[in-house]
Amino acid sequence: MVEVIRSGVLEQLPHGFLSRRGGASTGVVAGLNAGLGAGDDDAAVAENRRLAVEAVLPGARLVALYQIHSSDAVVVDEPWDNDQRPHADALVTVRPGLLLGIVTADCAPVLLADSQAGVIGAAHAGWKGAHGGVIEATVATMESLGARRDRISAAIGPCIAQASYEVAEDFRVVFAAGDQRYFAPGREGHFQFDLEGYVAARLTGAGIGRVDRLGLDTCADEARFYSFRRATHRGEASYGRQLSLIGLPAEGAVVPG
Repeated sequence: MVEVIRSGVLEQLPHGFLSRRGGASTGVVAGLNAGLGAGDDDAAVAENRRLAVEAVLPGARLVALYQIHSSDAVVVDEPWDNDQRPHADALVTVRPGLLLGIVTADCAPVLLADSQAGVIGAAHAGWKGAHGGVIEATVATMESLGARRDRISAAIGPCIAQASYEVAEDFRVVFAAGDQRYFAPGREGHFQFDLEGYVAARLTGAGIGRVDRLGLDTCADEARFYSFRRATHRGEASYGRQLSLIGLPAEGAVVPG
């Protein structure tokens, strides 16, 4: 059985941050790998995505991106095939029956909703995308469809935690002076970066009303999550990706609890 992690701030909207538990993949990406670029069997990835959809909003159409660590957000009116995925890092829709999907393996998945306006969004926020403005772009795109930022709720799903995210000085100096509070001293010449805290601050700075930080470390919890950094440190050939989903139910749809 797959594991679906939910946030209280998104209330009754169908959503979930999927862990790696369950699924059809084997080997180094064993579990619920949702990444098309993980060197996994295509049939296993398709089955994993089907299982994830059925656990969050049965019968919905999954819509995902070709993620590029950008600040680009796109509006979804109709589902597309995998080979037609836009190059972007956030999706927004008002259409019921779609599930917006983001894949991550240490970056922060962010799910957003203005339930009153019926506008939802999903963003892939690694440090580069967050620093470049993907959060602000997602909120602005939601506003263009009728959302109000003070009504938007957002949840930050499993991502690499500060204790696991060592960076060097050349990384730290990219950030503004006011952002230095997200860097804790580490070993000589290095720092520990708080990605979740930084993303939360960008959400708050964008005027988001409620922000939920789930506080789950992808790098430290191997049994539960895939991690790019953990795989890299071990010299593994590949790494899996977990999937985060949010949707608007069609009339009469059954939403798992």
